[in-house]
Amino acid sequence: MARKLMKGNKAVIMGAILADCRAYFGYPITPASEIAETAALYFPPLGRTFLQAESEVAAINMVYGAAATGVRAMTASSGPGISLKQEGISYSAGAELPIVVVDIVRGGPGLGNIAPEQGDYFQVVKGGGHGNYRNIVLSPNCAQEMCDLTILAFELADKYRNPAVILADGYIGQMMEPVDLSIREIWKPEKPWAVDGTSRTQGNLVSSIHLSAEELEVHVEHLFKKYQTVQANEVRYEEYRTEDADVILIGYGVVSRIVLSAVDAARKKGVRVGMIRPITLWPFPTDIIRKRAESVEEFIVAELSTGQLIEDVRLAVEGRKPVRLFRRTGGMVPSAEEIVSILEVREGVA
Repeated sequence: MARKLMKGNKAVIMGAILADCRAYFGYPITPASEIAETAALYFPPLGRTFLQAESEVAAINMVYGAAATGVRAMTASSGPGISLKQEGISYSAGAELPIVVVDIVRGGPGLGNIAPEQGDYFQVVKGGGHGNYRNIVLSPNCAQEMCDLTILAFELADKYRNPAVILADGYIGQMMEPVDLSIREIWKPEKPWAVDGTSRTQGNLVSSIHLSAEELEVHVEHLFKKYQTVQANEVRYEEYRTEDADVILIGYGVVSRIVLSAVDAARKKGVRVGMIRPITLWPFPTDIIRKRAESVEEFIVAELSTGQLIEDVRLAVEGRKPVRLFRRTGGMVPSAEEIVSILEVREGVA
């Protein structure tokens, strides 16, 4: 299929279709509404399920139910809607259900505004729900990755029987770019644990409740070991011009695109700077940041929040080099020139 010009939000659903997602349940909210609109347009003609739920809580629990039958299922929302889904995400992690959730981040807290931000990092990466669980978190920085990483999210969710989240700021969701929609081979495992209403699966039970303390400890330890496996095998990142860098900028989502332009512009002015872009926010690319800390003078984390990603960077660096923050919030996005001017004087960062 030819490349098509489309919004990042639409590319999410194109990726879901290519990944053989069979069911979408959601409730519209800006700036994520085009995801539901696109699913409503394409899913029913393809024999798949689209349902606008009465609430975000209903939508995530419908995803739970569909995933329990073994089909690939998803939802999407933003800000307040993602907050409402937290209980269902925790239940899905506890029941080891492979679900995909898309968060197109808007300004917050509270109702905030509909402008782009990255203030949901803690909520999604650290797990906004209750209990000992982790989300696999993927962070696209273009419309093509909105498609490709959605496919990957379904594969990782199935591989580890765990929620996978696409965390994208409003710019990535709303920007229009060409997207390659070529049919590709996808990985889909058998799901002998599912409950599909037939006698074949009558003995299966999908649940997150373990009333015995001993049983729950065994289950939590099982989840913990699974997360260790994810950390060992699924880290993804992009590294750019770090080989001789004195300073490494770290950013994700739309910020990474600005940072990349800033790196090229600063290099022309003789500033030796590089970039690391985490593609998986969890598992986090700790090892490469720790390795680069052996040679650089400092790290500057650029993000559209008051400082959330920076905490994971500081944990990776372990105090061996300064880690400073350049931030904007409320929907304000820095320019590459602004970042270059900061690199030239190393001021304006906290």
